[in-house]
Amino acid sequence: MDINASAAPAGANASAELGGGQNREPFSVFGLLALTLLALLTAATFLWNLLVLATILRVKAFHRVPHNLVASTALADVLVAALVMPLSLAKELSAGRRWRLGRALCHVWVSFDVLCCTASIWNVTAIALDRYCSIRRHLQYTLRARRRLSNAMIALAWALSALIALAPLAGWGETYSPAQQRCEVSQEPSYTIFSTCGAFYLPLCVVLFVYWKIYKAARFRRGGRRSNAVLPLQEMGQVKTSREPQMVFTARHETITFQTDGETWREQKEKKAALMVGILIGVFVLCWIPFFITELISPLCSCSIPPVWKSIFLWLGYSNSFFNPLIYTAFNKNYNNAFKNLFVRQR
Repeated sequence: MDINASAAPAGANASAELGGGQNREPFSVFGLLALTLLALLTAATFLWNLLVLATILRVKAFHRVPHNLVASTALADVLVAALVMPLSLAKELSAGRRWRLGRALCHVWVSFDVLCCTASIWNVTAIALDRYCSIRRHLQYTLRARRRLSNAMIALAWALSALIALAPLAGWGETYSPAQQRCEVSQEPSYTIFSTCGAFYLPLCVVLFVYWKIYKAARFRRGGRRSNAVLPLQEMGQVKTSREPQMVFTARHETITFQTDGETWREQKEKKAALMVGILIGVFVLCWIPFFITELISPLCSCSIPPVWKSIFLWLGYSNSFFNPLIYTAFNKNYNNAFKNLFVRQR
């Protein structure tokens, strides 16, 4: 074994540590491009969610259900973009993805990371639940009941998120390691199970169940659409068919008979709601499931995941805060009109 050969790398490592990482390699072209895209994603997420919040606050028609759920989701997402993503980007810029901003800021970053991301996920779940209740129980789901339930879901979403986020500050695991300059969510196995189940796996089960029920209700209504007459159709004569929804009324012997062909207004509304919830859930799952699978498995099996993949999965989850406002505003023309009016007034 060559002692001089082994001593050289050791001296180089020591000098690198003393120099505070000043001898790090410069970023490659791909690295600079990736960091630029992450910075643009952060800015776009902040501005888009801020636009949604400003629109809801300025337009009185949006001061009701379900726009309060949209506002709560946009608030969580704008906080992700304002408080979490910039510090994550600073961590990506440091050599070896080390945390050089101290213990206090580490606790603030991790707490807001867990709080805002969890609140965003649970608010998406609340939107799906609201759509489910408005379709399946539209007669019992009055405006007053809808307002009460939506406010309760918002309060529960933020309370549960705060409980998960603040638990490490009470001593449930450690988030900061000064020796390794590492700042991350507590890797205590018991906390990992609690946080991942409370922040992702439980809402995932809820939204999947809700979408299954919405899809099932939509199919049931389409299947029973043809048998919507009080009197036999033979007594009514031939009804003109077309692709557009039509309704024919016939009064006989003090009885009103009606038949519909094509899709009714409620069926069209249910189909649109099912499509919106399906896209919202699909994007939510695709964005967050890689991160939460690795977050659950890594501490339990003591697996070592390459830092680059951890960063990719984390930022993929952050991107869900960018897609949320795009999805629930794309299915509501009132938002598009409100955006146009907002910019026209500013001019």
